[in-house]
Amino acid sequence: MSPRSASVNEELRRRSRERLLQAAVELVDERGFEATTLADIADRAGSARGLVSYYFPGKRQLVQSAVHRLMHRTLEEALEREPRTDDGRERLARAIDAILGLARDRPVLMRQHMAGLLQAEGFVQCPEQRRLAELLGDTVARYGAEDVAADYPMLRALLMGAVYAALVPGVPMPVPALRAELFQRYGLGWELGVPPESDTCADAGKQDLSRFFATEERPSTP
Repeated sequence: MSPRSASVNEELRRRSRERLLQAAVELVDERGFEATTLADIADRAGSARGLVSYYFPGKRQLVQSAVHRLMHRTLEEALEREPRTDDGRERLARAIDAILGLARDRPVLMRQHMAGLLQAEGFVQCPEQRRLAELLGDTVARYGAEDVAADYPMLRALLMGAVYAALVPGVPMPVPALRAELFQRYGLGWELGVPPESDTCADAGKQDLSRFFATEERPSTP
Protein backbone atom coordinates (compact mmCIF):
# COMPACT_ATOMS: atom_id res chain seq x y z
CA MET A 1 0.00 0.00 0.00
CA SER A 2 1.44 3.37 -1.01
CA PRO A 3 1.73 6.06 1.70
CA ARG A 4 -0.98 8.72 1.85
CA SER A 5 -0.20 12.03 0.20
CA ALA A 6 0.33 15.20 2.22
CA SER A 7 -3.01 16.58 1.00
CA VAL A 8 -4.86 13.46 2.14
CA ASN A 9 -3.20 13.61 5.56
CA GLU A 10 -4.12 17.29 5.86
CA GLU A 11 -7.75 16.53 5.01
CA LEU A 12 -7.89 13.74 7.58
CA ARG A 13 -6.46 16.05 10.26
CA ARG A 14 -8.98 18.75 9.38
CA ARG A 15 -11.89 16.35 9.65
CA SER A 16 -10.61 14.95 12.95
CA ARG A 17 -10.39 18.45 14.42
CA GLU A 18 -13.89 19.29 13.19
CA ARG A 19 -15.31 16.16 14.80
CA LEU A 20 -13.65 17.05 18.11
CA LEU A 21 -15.09 20.57 18.03
CA GLN A 22 -18.56 19.26 17.27
CA ALA A 23 -18.37 16.58 19.95
CA ALA A 24 -17.23 19.12 22.54
CA VAL A 25 -20.17 21.42 21.83
CA GLU A 26 -22.70 18.59 21.87
CA LEU A 27 -21.47 17.00 25.09
CA VAL A 28 -21.07 20.20 27.10
CA ASP A 29 -24.52 21.29 25.89
CA GLU A 30 -25.93 17.97 27.13
CA ARG A 31 -23.95 17.42 30.35
CA GLY A 32 -22.08 20.57 31.32
CA PHE A 33 -18.35 21.17 31.42
CA GLU A 34 -17.37 19.27 34.56
CA ALA A 35 -19.32 16.14 33.60
CA THR A 36 -17.66 16.01 30.17
CA THR A 37 -14.21 14.45 29.93
CA LEU A 38 -11.68 14.55 27.12
CA ALA A 39 -12.20 10.80 26.78
CA ASP A 40 -15.94 11.39 26.31
CA ILE A 41 -15.23 13.94 23.60
CA ALA A 42 -12.78 11.66 21.82
CA ASP A 43 -15.24 8.77 21.97
CA ARG A 44 -18.11 10.88 20.60
CA ALA A 45 -15.83 12.13 17.81
CA GLY A 46 -14.62 8.61 16.98
CA SER A 47 -11.02 9.73 17.54
CA ALA A 48 -8.11 8.26 19.44
CA ARG A 49 -7.96 9.82 22.91
CA GLY A 50 -4.38 10.93 22.45
CA LEU A 51 -5.37 12.90 19.36
CA VAL A 52 -7.19 15.53 21.43
CA SER A 53 -3.93 16.79 22.95
CA TYR A 54 -2.40 16.98 19.47
CA TYR A 55 -4.84 19.77 18.59
CA PHE A 56 -5.65 21.36 21.94
CA PRO A 57 -3.64 21.95 25.15
CA GLY A 58 -6.57 20.90 27.35
CA LYS A 59 -10.31 20.61 27.78
CA ARG A 60 -10.87 24.29 28.53
CA GLN A 61 -9.14 25.35 25.33
CA LEU A 62 -11.00 22.76 23.27
CA VAL A 63 -14.40 23.74 24.62
CA GLN A 64 -13.76 27.46 24.27
CA SER A 65 -12.64 27.00 20.66
CA ALA A 66 -15.72 24.88 19.98
CA VAL A 67 -18.08 27.48 21.43
CA HIS A 68 -16.35 30.28 19.56
CA ARG A 69 -16.88 28.23 16.40
CA LEU A 70 -20.57 27.89 17.20
CA MET A 71 -20.79 31.61 17.91
CA HIS A 72 -19.05 32.81 14.78
CA ARG A 73 -20.93 30.41 12.51
CA THR A 74 -24.25 31.36 14.13
CA LEU A 75 -23.41 35.02 13.64
CA GLU A 76 -22.23 34.44 10.09
CA GLU A 77 -25.44 32.58 9.24
CA ALA A 78 -27.58 35.35 10.73
CA LEU A 79 -25.75 38.10 8.85
CA GLU A 80 -25.91 36.34 5.49
CA ARG A 81 -29.40 34.85 5.60
CA GLU A 82 -31.98 35.88 3.00
CA PRO A 83 -32.90 38.54 2.29
CA ARG A 84 -29.24 39.52 2.33
CA THR A 85 -28.59 43.13 3.19
CA ASP A 86 -25.82 45.66 3.55
CA ASP A 87 -27.90 47.87 5.84
CA GLY A 88 -25.77 48.42 8.92
CA ARG A 89 -28.67 48.78 11.34
CA GLU A 90 -30.29 45.53 10.20
CA ARG A 91 -26.97 43.70 10.40
CA LEU A 92 -26.32 44.96 13.94
CA ALA A 93 -29.82 43.86 14.96
CA ARG A 94 -29.16 40.41 13.50
CA ALA A 95 -25.85 40.20 15.35
CA ILE A 96 -27.43 41.07 18.70
CA ASP A 97 -30.25 38.58 18.14
CA ALA A 98 -27.80 35.84 17.12
CA ILE A 99 -25.76 36.11 20.32
CA LEU A 100 -28.76 36.53 22.61
CA GLY A 101 -30.37 33.59 20.81
CA LEU A 102 -27.51 31.34 21.85
CA ALA A 103 -28.04 32.32 25.48
CA ARG A 104 -31.74 31.52 25.12
CA ASP A 105 -31.37 28.27 23.16
CA ARG A 106 -28.11 26.84 24.58
CA PRO A 107 -28.08 27.99 28.22
CA VAL A 108 -25.93 25.16 29.61
CA LEU A 109 -23.31 25.56 26.92
CA MET A 110 -23.17 29.35 27.11
CA ARG A 111 -23.13 29.39 30.91
CA GLN A 112 -20.12 27.07 30.88
CA HIS A 113 -18.48 29.26 28.25
CA MET A 114 -18.93 32.43 30.29
CA ALA A 115 -17.54 30.68 33.36
CA GLY A 116 -14.53 29.56 31.35
CA LEU A 117 -13.75 33.11 30.28
CA LEU A 118 -13.31 34.04 33.94
CA GLN A 119 -10.57 31.45 34.39
CA ALA A 120 -6.95 32.56 34.47
CA GLU A 121 -6.34 31.91 30.76
CA GLY A 122 -9.31 34.06 29.68
CA PHE A 123 -9.90 34.23 25.94
CA VAL A 124 -8.30 31.51 23.89
CA GLN A 125 -6.65 33.20 20.93
CA CYS A 126 -7.68 30.72 18.26
CA PRO A 127 -8.94 30.98 14.67
CA GLU A 128 -12.52 30.58 15.89
CA GLN A 129 -12.28 33.54 18.26
CA ARG A 130 -10.51 35.69 15.67
CA ARG A 131 -13.25 35.02 13.11
CA LEU A 132 -15.91 36.00 15.66
CA ALA A 133 -14.00 39.24 16.33
CA GLU A 134 -13.74 39.96 12.60
CA LEU A 135 -17.49 39.52 12.09
CA LEU A 136 -18.42 41.74 15.02
CA GLY A 137 -15.86 44.36 13.99
CA ASP A 138 -17.24 44.40 10.45
CA THR A 139 -20.78 44.71 11.84
CA VAL A 140 -19.79 47.73 13.90
CA ALA A 141 -18.09 49.30 10.87
CA ARG A 142 -21.16 48.80 8.66
CA TYR A 143 -23.36 50.25 11.39
CA GLY A 144 -21.37 53.45 10.91
CA ALA A 145 -19.08 53.57 13.92
CA GLU A 146 -16.53 56.37 13.67
CA ASP A 147 -13.99 54.50 15.79
CA VAL A 148 -14.32 50.76 15.23
CA ALA A 149 -11.29 50.02 17.42
CA ALA A 150 -13.14 51.51 20.40
CA ASP A 151 -16.73 50.64 19.49
CA TYR A 152 -16.15 46.94 18.76
CA PRO A 153 -14.86 46.17 22.29
CA MET A 154 -17.84 48.06 23.73
CA LEU A 155 -20.30 45.99 21.67
CA ARG A 156 -18.50 42.82 22.72
CA ALA A 157 -18.67 43.86 26.38
CA LEU A 158 -22.36 44.72 26.13
CA LEU A 159 -23.16 41.39 24.49
CA MET A 160 -21.16 39.47 27.08
CA GLY A 161 -22.91 41.36 29.86
CA ALA A 162 -26.31 40.61 28.35
CA VAL A 163 -25.51 36.91 27.97
CA TYR A 164 -24.29 36.79 31.57
CA ALA A 165 -27.45 38.53 32.78
CA ALA A 166 -29.62 36.06 30.87
CA LEU A 167 -27.86 33.07 32.42
CA VAL A 168 -27.36 33.98 36.10
CA PRO A 169 -28.88 31.07 38.04
CA GLY A 170 -31.83 32.14 40.16
CA VAL A 171 -32.11 35.70 38.82
CA PRO A 172 -31.92 35.55 35.02
CA MET A 173 -33.13 38.54 33.06
CA PRO A 174 -35.52 37.81 30.18
CA VAL A 175 -33.90 37.96 26.76
CA PRO A 176 -36.57 40.33 25.33
CA ALA A 177 -35.78 42.89 28.04
CA LEU A 178 -32.06 42.64 27.34
CA ARG A 179 -32.74 42.95 23.62
CA ALA A 180 -34.85 46.06 24.20
CA GLU A 181 -32.05 47.69 26.18
CA LEU A 182 -29.43 46.97 23.51
CA PHE A 183 -31.72 48.04 20.69
CA GLN A 184 -32.47 51.30 22.48
CA ARG A 185 -28.77 51.97 23.01
CA TYR A 186 -28.04 51.56 19.32
CA GLY A 187 -31.24 53.19 18.07
CA LEU A 188 -32.59 50.05 16.41
CA GLY A 189 -36.26 49.45 15.66
CA TRP A 190 -37.84 46.45 17.38
CA GLU A 191 -38.90 45.01 14.02
CA LEU A 192 -35.28 44.65 12.85
CA GLY A 193 -33.35 41.40 13.16
CA VAL A 194 -35.38 38.49 14.55
CA PRO A 195 -37.95 39.76 17.07
CA PRO A 196 -38.61 37.30 19.93
CA GLU A 197 -42.18 36.68 18.82
CA SER A 198 -41.26 35.64 15.27
CA ASP A 199 -41.52 32.06 13.96
CA THR A 200 -37.83 32.09 13.03
CA CYS A 201 -36.90 32.82 16.63
CA ALA A 202 -39.20 30.08 17.95
CA ASP A 203 -37.63 27.45 15.70
CA ALA A 204 -34.00 28.41 16.36
CA GLY A 205 -33.48 26.18 19.39
CA LYS A 206 -34.53 23.07 17.47
CA GLN A 207 -31.78 23.29 14.86
CA ASP A 208 -29.06 20.69 14.53
CA LEU A 209 -25.58 21.97 15.44
CA SER A 210 -23.77 19.71 12.98
CA ARG A 211 -24.17 22.20 10.12
CA PHE A 212 -21.54 24.39 11.79
CA PHE A 213 -18.84 21.70 11.71
CA ALA A 214 -17.47 20.61 8.34
CA THR A 215 -16.81 16.95 9.09
CA GLU A 216 -17.59 15.71 5.61
CA GLU A 217 -14.92 15.24 2.96
CA ARG A 218 -14.34 18.31 0.84
CA PRO A 219 -14.89 17.89 -2.90
CA SER A 220 -11.66 17.61 -4.81
CA THR A 221 -10.58 20.58 -6.90
CA PRO A 222 -10.53 19.87 -10.64
